[in-house]
Amino acid sequence: MVNSCYVGGQPTTGLSLDLPCTEDPELFFAESPRDVEQAKAMCRGCQARLACLVGALERSEPWGVWGGELLLRGAIVPRKRPRGRPRKDVVAIGLLSAGWPE
Repeated sequence: MVNSCYVGGQPTTGLSLDLPCTEDPELFFAESPRDVEQAKAMCRGCQARLACLVGALERSEPWGVWGGELLLRGAIVPRKRPRGRPRKDVVAIGLLSAGWPE
């Protein structure tokens, strides 16, 4: 079975596309922020980048790098946070802006 998709409004059936995501697919669903940034960089020169991103947004992809952007719960997020607790200074800033005494 041949899957067809469209790039620039043209069907890709029968075309040979050199897609960076086929080299190391696991990288595009990595946990490490460094790996996620590497996957995003690999997308920059991809000829299917825009079609990939549009398709992922339309499907509300739950997570991963699609079209050079990181998606989480179907929305683009600027960067992946490392695992663990938030930094204390971020929490303190949030408390101060909420009206908590210093």
